[in-house]
Amino acid sequence: MYTSRSSAVTEYTPPKVWTWDAENGGQFANINRPIAGPTHDKTLPVGKHPLQLHSLATPNGVKVTVMLEELLAAGHDAEYDAWLINIQDGDQFGSGFVDINPNSKIPALLDQSNGVRVFESGNILLYLAEKFGAFLPTDIKARTETLNWLFWLQGSAPYLGGGFGHFYAYAPEKFEYPINRFAMEAKRQLDVLDRNLSDRRFLAGDDYTIADMATAPWYGTLVKGLIYDAGEFLDVSSYKHVNRWTDEVFERPAFKRGKMVNRAWGDDNEQLRERHAASDFETQTWDKIKPADSET
Repeated sequence: MYTSRSSAVTEYTPPKVWTWDAENGGQFANINRPIAGPTHDKTLPVGKHPLQLHSLATPNGVKVTVMLEELLAAGHDAEYDAWLINIQDGDQFGSGFVDINPNSKIPALLDQSNGVRVFESGNILLYLAEKFGAFLPTDIKARTETLNWLFWLQGSAPYLGGGFGHFYAYAPEKFEYPINRFAMEAKRQLDVLDRNLSDRRFLAGDDYTIADMATAPWYGTLVKGLIYDAGEFLDVSSYKHVNRWTDEVFERPAFKRGKMVNRAWGDDNEQLRERHAASDFETQTWDKIKPADSET
């Protein structure tokens, strides 16, 4: 059980009408607000490929860059331009980005071949799978099972990120109740995955699908101790089947490339802040192009 830093907890009584206080909210308070719409005019850059991705290498962003790299590895004509959206700087509130995603969340995709905008990471995976006829079975039973797990992830990950991750790692104060509440849910979700993977190679069966691409950046990263510094707290090593599945997915070359795209932290040689060609992985990582006076 998590022990509060302070033995005294001040009871909070909600006001009759909630009002926004920009000083509250913790680490990400500066980019959270209770209204939608752009905060400034900014035209998005446009590259030469039909698929224009605007994103950041959070788990939701990695889902899509992994899918694009997997499509290319499988021989599909899925070349793309990936532009960095720095959410800490508020890039997601620029007018051009809001035109693609009125919800101001990464990732967002514009398909210049048909003028289609796609937002919500799970929907981008589904769009690309259907556009290229890949990583989503056509058999109704197998397709439905894949979508079962894709939608499971889309519904479950907010409890992990916005719930457990927020209160355990990012909230300005640590309180026992929300940490216990969301730790319980995170472990329940890991158990759901572990039981499912006990007799399956991948989430939906024998084949690697968009369900795996969506889930590994969240729960695979969690069991490898790479987010929230919570591995010991959640006893992630006990989920043997999730770890076995994660090891296989993380070793895929396309997964390794995908998690580098739009990454702006960590080791410089693992950051490909923009991606416009396959050769960029060799020539445009941050260790090769970082300005001499750059601190990040």
